[in-house]
Amino acid sequence: MTQPSERDLIYDWNVGEEPPERPPRPVQVVDETLRDGLQSPSVADPPIAEKIQALHFQARIGVHGNDIGLPGAGPRARESTLALAQEIVRAKLSIEPYCAARTLKADVDPIIEITQKTGLRIEAATFIGSSPIRQYAEDWDLDRMLRHTEEAVTYSVRNGVPVMYVTEDTTRAKPEILRRLYTAAIESGARRVCVSDTVGHATPEGAARVVRFMREVVDSTRERVGVDWHGHRDRDLAVANALAALRAGADRVHGTILGIGERVGNAPLDLILINLKLLGWLDPDLRPLPEYCALVSRACRVPLPYNYPAIGRDAFRTATGVHAAAVIKAKKKGDAWLADRVYSSVPAAWLGLKQAIDVGPMCGESNVVHWLTEHGHEPDPKLVRHLFALAKQRETVFEGAEIEAAIREFKKAQAGAAPVG
Repeated sequence: MTQPSERDLIYDWNVGEEPPERPPRPVQVVDETLRDGLQSPSVADPPIAEKIQALHFQARIGVHGNDIGLPGAGPRARESTLALAQEIVRAKLSIEPYCAARTLKADVDPIIEITQKTGLRIEAATFIGSSPIRQYAEDWDLDRMLRHTEEAVTYSVRNGVPVMYVTEDTTRAKPEILRRLYTAAIESGARRVCVSDTVGHATPEGAARVVRFMREVVDSTRERVGVDWHGHRDRDLAVANALAALRAGADRVHGTILGIGERVGNAPLDLILINLKLLGWLDPDLRPLPEYCALVSRACRVPLPYNYPAIGRDAFRTATGVHAAAVIKAKKKGDAWLADRVYSSVPAAWLGLKQAIDVGPMCGESNVVHWLTEHGHEPDPKLVRHLFALAKQRETVFEGAEIEAAIREFKKAQAGAAPVG
């Protein structure tokens, strides 16, 4: 019998009959976990040792850039940023670091100092608010914003620090203001710009529109300038917005592990990476991702929801009879690819994980048989019926220790009931 192809088994409406649309530029991702992610009022700022661990995970999953801190924020931030820069040099990590900085000399000076101490090329991500609502709240006028922009960028470049110019709240700013600010920054020497959806305002259409506008602004300067997208998830559109920004011409998209960050958080980098791999736009090694997420969850004291996509405890578990039966039948065909996709759009194997069949109130007898076999027990029909009956009386799925205890009790009762010879 001829083995069916992937296209025979899965019709992809995301693609249809036409060749899939791809971003016009090579795709890159940036990890903001260790700076922007720590702005959440509910997360802990990890000790440097755990930040260094995170840095190595970033290198393993293949991020292209990362934000290693805002050293102008104070001694603790400066010490952490210096340690991360030194580790990148020591371990020869293939990551392009940058540091956040307000458009102030006082914020740029620590970046210059760390660059000189380590010899590492560190970009200054100089940022300033751009939307009318922010201007009104801060009593800023355009002349003042332009002056801060030109002074900060010129000062950084003159001192050997490359600049990524960032406007906060770009997605609610007027085009004419953005054009003036970004043009001034580029003319002053910025060679990367960043579009920020600071309050998670954008829709995918809006993200694409503002990125296309930014590419037009950049191209009009005739300078070679990269364009980044930095999104937040207040409307829970952050992953879709990042993908839309790439399609529209962004070079890089930013995110944080588990989406930690101010308010409800940043674009979740883990889910961006998974989607990029599924789309075929990037081919990262996702096997270290669960461990990296666990480190961030532990070090930042952020609970990992059981139903978090791909990484959560239940991502590849099923205890429903019909669903489990499909996975079990696929496994019986001896086809790992089939078993990993029959009830999952994200292959567990990509993350070094596997599909799990549990036993609970919604299970079928096939769940019990599979669980027993997987855990080294003989699926005796009486034992299967006993466990199935117990499962139907429960409110929740059996934990492993509970089902093992039930097996021991059953065997003990069976031994006690055996006739004496």
